[in-house]
Amino acid sequence: MKRKIVSVLMCASMTAALFAGCGGSSDTAADAPANDAAADKAEDKADDAAADDAAADDAAADDAAADDAAADDAAAGGSDGGTITIGFAQVGHESDWRTASTKSCQDVFSTENGYDLQFVDCDNDAAAQIEAVRGFIQQAVDYIIIDPIVSTGWDTVLTECEDAGIPVIVIDRTIDDSDKYVSWVGSNFKTEGLAAGEWLKAYAAEKGISEINALVIEGSTGASATLGRTEGFKEIADANGWTILDSQTGDFTEAGGQEVMESYCKSYEGKFNVVVCQNDNEAFGAMTAMKNAGVEYGVGKDVIVISFDACTAGLEKVMSGDINADFECNPLAAPDVEKVIQTLESGGTPEKEIYMTEHWYVNEDILSSITVDGQEQPLTVVTQEIIDAQY
Repeated sequence: MKRKIVSVLMCASMTAALFAGCGGSSDTAADAPANDAAADKAEDKADDAAADDAAADDAAADDAAADDAAADDAAAGGSDGGTITIGFAQVGHESDWRTASTKSCQDVFSTENGYDLQFVDCDNDAAAQIEAVRGFIQQAVDYIIIDPIVSTGWDTVLTECEDAGIPVIVIDRTIDDSDKYVSWVGSNFKTEGLAAGEWLKAYAAEKGISEINALVIEGSTGASATLGRTEGFKEIADANGWTILDSQTGDFTEAGGQEVMESYCKSYEGKFNVVVCQNDNEAFGAMTAMKNAGVEYGVGKDVIVISFDACTAGLEKVMSGDINADFECNPLAAPDVEKVIQTLESGGTPEKEIYMTEHWYVNEDILSSITVDGQEQPLTVVTQEIIDAQY
């Protein structure tokens, strides 16, 4: 545009010179400054117009960048810098294991890590857990994590999650009546039960114990952990002709374990030599009941104690000899859950089932391994170093 203006000015100057040659010198001197001023003004206007065009282009670029950023935020699950909102419907707070599970999720899905965690402690109320999930749907969270209190009754609400476009990740316990979740992260509970049975078989043979009369304190009724551990241990018991004198729920709590064991001590006094508790807290309660009843339990005593979970306090009881063997159920699922979310965020498809790494802990160094489902699996003797590293 400047080139056009300069050409016009040159033509105007030539015309003025022509008129100067034909007319009086006084007219030429008067018109020249006026023409120069007009040319300068025209050039200034052109420069302003060009600057306005550049500013408009910059503004358009800024708008495009803002649109791209908004799109990136939306793809990341939120409009506030990519924050991902997660709803977590937890079973409750009945055990050390559950506390560790909750803390794992709170640590991983923190504000500092780019998450907004909406946590609901369902206090072992299955109906409340369903409503908590529906509340997450209403909040339009990006993902839902469920540790199901019971394994059935889930299809309807999981269909609602699917219709809302919210991926569901199940941890720990399983859902048996629906597959409308993207991944499950947890333990093989039947394998845990089988491992306990196989250990008892090998241990009894090593100790010269020919007869097994066991009492079982189960977990919460209908929980997949209860069903799997019960099934696995019973399979080994039936195969070896052991007697399971009784099996009742202690609801995965210390108080429940103590109450059931107090009843057992009265009903089966002098008749049992094995107590199987389906988590550490139940074992703590059962040991209190046996101590109060004068029953000798633990390593080298009258009653063998088997537990599950292997929390820090449980391993302390293994090292002290109060619990003979403790079969780990790893509560630290959150890092694996985050990997599932990251896979989904990148457009990938995560695995449907993800099993946690777990260990079988014992007090005595008399067996190095057991065979579970045809596979040799090591036994770990508990030391203080192991306890310090545990959850």
